[in-house]
Amino acid sequence: MREYNRVFLKLSGEALAGEKKTGFDEATCIKVAKQVKQLVDKGIQVGIVIGGGNFWRGRTSENIDRTKADQIGMLATVMNCIYVSEIFRSEGMKTQVLTPFECGNMTKLFSKDRATKYFETGMVVFFAGGTGHPYFSTDTGVVLRAVEMEADVILLAKAIDGVYDSDPKLNPSAKKYTELTMQQVLDDRLQVIDLTATIMCLENKMPLLVFGLNEENSIVNTVDGKFNGTKVTV
Repeated sequence: MREYNRVFLKLSGEALAGEKKTGFDEATCIKVAKQVKQLVDKGIQVGIVIGGGNFWRGRTSENIDRTKADQIGMLATVMNCIYVSEIFRSEGMKTQVLTPFECGNMTKLFSKDRATKYFETGMVVFFAGGTGHPYFSTDTGVVLRAVEMEADVILLAKAIDGVYDSDPKLNPSAKKYTELTMQQVLDDRLQVIDLTATIMCLENKMPLLVFGLNEENSIVNTVDGKFNGTKVTV
C-alpha cells in the first residue's frame, strides 16, 4: 500500500531555468517530467505549482506598483505551466492547466470539482496564476490548492537539499535538519516557505517534504521515503 495518493509538487521557476537562470532549460524540465511520469504510473495523483522567478522579479523595481508587479508574476507562472505541461505531454502524460482567472482558451478556470475530475482521469494538473490576487506568493498558492484539493503532502523542490538553521552558502557550519515541526519553522523564522503559507500549513495540518531538485531522481526518492532532505511535520 502506497503512502501517498495525491501530492502537490512545488517547483521554482529558477530551478527550471537551470544554469541560465532565466527562461527554460529543456533538459531540466524533461528530467522532472520523467520522474513525475513514474509517480503517475504508480497511480499517484500529481498537482504542480511553479514559481515565476525565471521571468519576473517585479519587487526589485520601485517604479512599478506592487499589485501590477504581482499580476505580471502571476502571468509568468501561467507561461511556465503551459510550457512544462507540454514537456510532460511529450513524455506521455495527460495534463491540464487551471488558473483562478480567465486566460481565453489557453487554460481552464479553476474549480475544485473540475480539478478533482482531472485527477480522477489520471491527468497531471497544473495550478497556475497563484491565488489570483496580489500580495500572495506561489508558496501560499501551493498550500492553498493543496489544502483545498485534500493533498497528502507538498513536495518542495528547492535549489538546496533541505532546511538549514542558516544559509549554507554563507555559513559552512550551517546545520541541516532531517525533521522539524511547522511550529519550529514559524518560531525560528526558518523561511522554508513564506509566513502566510507556513501558518496555513500549521492550521490545516499540511506536511512538507523539502529536498534538492538537482539530486538524481530526487522527486521519486522523496515520495518513496528514500530522500535525504527535511521532513516538516504538523
